[in-house]
Amino acid sequence: MTIKVQKTVTINKSADELYRYWHNFEHLPKFMKHLKFVKVYNEQRSHWIANAPLGGSVEWDADIVEDRENELIAWTSVAGADVHNSGLVRFTKAPGDRGTEVKVVMQYDPPGGTLGATIAKLFGEEPEQQIGDDLRRFKMLMEAGEIATTEGQPRGRG
Repeated sequence: MTIKVQKTVTINKSADELYRYWHNFEHLPKFMKHLKFVKVYNEQRSHWIANAPLGGSVEWDADIVEDRENELIAWTSVAGADVHNSGLVRFTKAPGDRGTEVKVVMQYDPPGGTLGATIAKLFGEEPEQQIGDDLRRFKMLMEAGEIATTEGQPRGRG
């Protein structure tokens, strides 16, 4: 069972700036909460560790299969991945000089198939929501230089 997710956000920055930041994959855990760690081995291959439900983690190596400067980065996981996945991020000039549209398209086979996907949703690992949240954090980071958060703030009385 393959799950496909796609989300787009408009960011008021140039495609060049967004592409350069994203292309340094070791930056991605700063705004992708499900990622624990990314290690770049070389121009093509990187190693990824992500959170899984119930406090677990999944790991895989990925290869860049297409790279067009300031336009597109596409990848696919290599054999032996805990989660087989592929996808792309595309950077397109937004209409009306409003910055850049950043579109993420991902396909993956959840561990445990349909059951695994259902369990992931129960534990808040719904991929479409996750990608949307990641892109909103990326937008905040790139436009404001930081990610707004309520973590550590006192709670009001309920």
